[in-house]
Amino acid sequence: MEQRRREMVRAVRNGASMREVAARFGMSVGTVVNWVRQAHGKRLDRVNFTNCKPGRPWNRTPEEVEQRILSARMSLREESVLGEYGPDAIGLALRQDEALAQVPGRTTIYRVLARHGLLDGAHRQRRPAPPKGWYLPDLAAGRAELDSFDFIEDLKIADGPLVSALTGTSLHGALADVWIIAQPRAAITVDALIERWRRDGLPDYAQFDNDAVFQGGHRFADSVGRVSRLCLALGIIVVFAPPREPGFQNAIEGFNGLWQSKSRLAILPPIGPRPPGAAKPHPAGVRSPTASGSI
Repeated sequence: MEQRRREMVRAVRNGASMREVAARFGMSVGTVVNWVRQAHGKRLDRVNFTNCKPGRPWNRTPEEVEQRILSARMSLREESVLGEYGPDAIGLALRQDEALAQVPGRTTIYRVLARHGLLDGAHRQRRPAPPKGWYLPDLAAGRAELDSFDFIEDLKIADGPLVSALTGTSLHGALADVWIIAQPRAAITVDALIERWRRDGLPDYAQFDNDAVFQGGHRFADSVGRVSRLCLALGIIVVFAPPREPGFQNAIEGFNGLWQSKSRLAILPPIGPRPPGAAKPHPAGVRSPTASGSI
């Protein structure tokens, strides 16, 4: 760009009209006039044809302050006990310098470091989220279905006891169920699963967390819990989510949060006294299986 501007001014000095030069270089006549005026009375090799204005910007950090920031960063990087030499640590170190009248802010220190290429941090590279069921190829491709189950424990019914909720949802079909039970038990869980699968059909996979109700007891070696035996007898592949890996349980955990937010008025005690003769609130749209599987 600088070379084109130089050639443009040279053409005008060689006798071409400004309108002709503007048409030849694809510029406006005003642009040609501007650069010809700036180069007036000067040799072309001594004219600054860049976009920046000559001199230092009025709001630019003084050179002395920039050097103090760079020196503080260098000393902190080599001598800091905590190993901190970022903008916050540099600002704290500059506040202890009595010779500095005004300490620059964090943003100013960051921009000085960026201007001198002294930022060690790399920008986070964001990638698209994996597909549903990414850990099972046929599930991610949509050729299989997975049912996830989980417990929400210690829910307080208004003027009632603490209860638990067994929740279940399918990954692709969005078929959801909630059963209110007194406490998590394998027998009740088996009855709930039979009821769901008898109504909606069998999935290819059934996923659980590492709750003992789903896994079974660990008192005996090579033993399989009641829930796992049911799945294996029906030809359903059992999947247990790895510990401390919340990504595997996103579908069921998201449904748990949604259900609790929608059932908040029914679960939490009401604010203030209940009017005389008013009925007690009861969570709507849930099933409570007994040990025999009846509702």
